[in-house]
Amino acid sequence: MIERGLLPTFSDAANSEIRTIQASPAAHVARDAELPEPRDLRDLLWASIDNDDSRDLDQLTVAEALPGEAVAIRVAIADVDALVKDGSAIDAHAEHNTTSVYTAAKIFPMLPEPLSTDLTSLNPDEDRLAVVVEMVVDGDGAVRSSDVYRARVRNRAKLAYNSVAAWLEDHAEPPRAMAAVPGLAENLRWQDKAAQRLKRLRHERGALSLRTIRARPVFEGDRISQLDVDQKSRATELIEDFMIAANGVTARYLAAKSLPSLRRVVRTPKRWDRIVELARTHGYSLPAEPDSVALDEFLMKAQATDAARFPDVSLAVVKLLGAGEYVAERPGAGSPGHFGLAVKDYTHSTAPNRRYPDLVTQRLLKAGIAGGEAPYSYEELDALARHVTEKEDAANKVERQVGKSAAAVLLESRIGERFAALITGASDKGTWARLLSLPVEGRVVRGFEGVDVGDEIHVQLTSVNVERGFIDFSRVDSARD
Repeated sequence: MIERGLLPTFSDAANSEIRTIQASPAAHVARDAELPEPRDLRDLLWASIDNDDSRDLDQLTVAEALPGEAVAIRVAIADVDALVKDGSAIDAHAEHNTTSVYTAAKIFPMLPEPLSTDLTSLNPDEDRLAVVVEMVVDGDGAVRSSDVYRARVRNRAKLAYNSVAAWLEDHAEPPRAMAAVPGLAENLRWQDKAAQRLKRLRHERGALSLRTIRARPVFEGDRISQLDVDQKSRATELIEDFMIAANGVTARYLAAKSLPSLRRVVRTPKRWDRIVELARTHGYSLPAEPDSVALDEFLMKAQATDAARFPDVSLAVVKLLGAGEYVAERPGAGSPGHFGLAVKDYTHSTAPNRRYPDLVTQRLLKAGIAGGEAPYSYEELDALARHVTEKEDAANKVERQVGKSAAAVLLESRIGERFAALITGASDKGTWARLLSLPVEGRVVRGFEGVDVGDEIHVQLTSVNVERGFIDFSRVDSARD
């Protein structure tokens, strides 16, 4: 982290601030006379759905069936700004790192844990302040109307993706925490119905059906025993679809209030020609000009044809699409939009405990709710957009390097073995490949001439360096030679 310009520890000033806040949290809640009194929504059937081990709960969701086919969805986002004041030492640390860093060995939170996992986390059976994004979803998946306001909320059940997904897909009984709250199971069925509608409409408009492989080291004591792959499920998609919709509502709300914003964009891919070539190798013809609807049709066909290899196709497309970035947008100006999600208006607002752009957006939303001036100028947001994009890249590199160190531990005893692999990166900086039999990526140090993203080759593991996270391959003729 230090090599990448990130701070692994909090300053003495930040630690002093958190001790003072812990001593009397209510006394440190930021108060703004211009803001309306928060609505009391604690009696609603709010619940969180996250990873089994998540402790920084950023959002709750709840549904309300309306006449006809419409469903009102409310997303409550932790009011982190209530305790993290702009200009404080805690805020300075968050602004520097801009994100929590999740490594195989340790989590380095953006905010001190007494905040992110307690006082600003939407923990079960605790009254919390939140910024609520409310949206009415029609039967066709369109957001008919929306609003943003502050509220007091209470999490009725802390749920996990795996158990909720098994229940939604009729493979298991309701999770115990869900069953203990009367009416919650029915409410989650309505949430799932609305999420499926949102998803269907997004894909009709060209949102991409991508499914890449993310490896997570499994420890037995202090020893890494294996690499597990995180699976997408009905429950993860439910939350994903609601967050995408809520971020769209947020962007449009700020624009309607004539406030600047931080937008999350994925530009039209510069390497569309290579995506066209990749599709052609799978028997599909794409238009010469970038077309997200056509690309998604190809992806869905590839998934239906060979579901087991679809993550490899997805990974190649993700690499060719290019990285997302943050940009500042003036009121009324147009942003490039998010090519992969097929949305024009998109920001990050739903994870203020672990992403600094979301905390900045929360402060902008509060200015909109109060009818006041923006707390940041366009010039400040423009500089911040460049900064958070740079730091996000640094954090990703730290996470990847530690992940590769974990993989190197497992591969130390397999030097000399040969594997089938997929080229995941090819540029002047080097060529990378991911093994098809293990969720491991490494550098191709010999024999990489003439290959490009999406090509399948055979490699031999030549060396590993656990400390640096280096995994080196050489290209060979086949896995058996």
